[in-house]
Amino acid sequence: MPSLDRRRFLRDAAATTALVSAGGLAAATPAQAATPATTPAAVPTPSARRRGAVSFRWWGTAGWRVDISDRTVLVDPFLSRIDTGLFTGAFRTDTPLTVRADVIDPRVDKATTVLVTHTHWDHFMDVPHIAKRTGARVFGTLTAYHLGLAYEVPSTQLSVVKGGEVLDFGDHSVEVVGSLHSRNPSYSVAFPGVRVTQPPQPATIADLPEGDTLGFLLRVDGGPSVYFTGASDVAERNLTGLAPDVAMVAMQSATTTGDYLPRLLAGLDYPKVIVPVHYDNFETPLENPPTVAETDRTRLTEMIAAVRRISPRSRVLVPEYETAYHF
Repeated sequence: MPSLDRRRFLRDAAATTALVSAGGLAAATPAQAATPATTPAAVPTPSARRRGAVSFRWWGTAGWRVDISDRTVLVDPFLSRIDTGLFTGAFRTDTPLTVRADVIDPRVDKATTVLVTHTHWDHFMDVPHIAKRTGARVFGTLTAYHLGLAYEVPSTQLSVVKGGEVLDFGDHSVEVVGSLHSRNPSYSVAFPGVRVTQPPQPATIADLPEGDTLGFLLRVDGGPSVYFTGASDVAERNLTGLAPDVAMVAMQSATTTGDYLPRLLAGLDYPKVIVPVHYDNFETPLENPPTVAETDRTRLTEMIAAVRRISPRSRVLVPEYETAYHF
């Protein structure tokens, strides 16, 4: 029987303090936010190969900021962290989409690329603001494209991907992987559906459907290869040959997806480092230590134990907000 969860729609898990096994990992003090950009960033194009420091900063949920030399890649950047009642048992599907520029802008001084795994509000709602402010190119599904147009993001900044594409940015590449969204205890996906034409500008969280789900493999020249998930299901046949060094693994909140971790980790050839994500209460301020529920804390402990059982040679890193990790 699938286990029930107070969050009927999405799958999150819990946080503990950062847990890092020795060897090849370091955490630095979060960098001070730079002054907000006043001019759009150039659209990223392939260029000569460059080498430099690479840092990964977790922004809660499945969101990441990756700085590669002078370029910044964002994955599912969700910083507004609006209160929908999801964590209090009073979930409101008509919650207005209120973008918090005061929270976003100090953290997003620049961005060259934004990768969107799917278009639920806790992955996509801040993306149009970021794209228009920075000039970043957004890569996502056809739904992400049409939603971007609805927010008046220029079509020249929106790129549709399906899975299988390998995008060359010079000092790094991104391989797009077709994936799946997790299901709740009723075997359903929250806000299902796709947008095949431009809709009116979304007003509430229910106006942002799942819109199909992707994964992304980031390969850094002379650096790590890192796989990003945004939801806790997997089409493991699409993972053949990826073999990343690091995997950002979204947590489950229901057991309706069978053998999720065994299939994911085997498909990825048992990465050296496993980083649980989507474990926090993403409707609270982005402050350490991350706020979590007791049931989610238990779930994270269970996930760590499962990873160590399934892939005993993998290290587990439980991230904290805005801490620079180097792999």
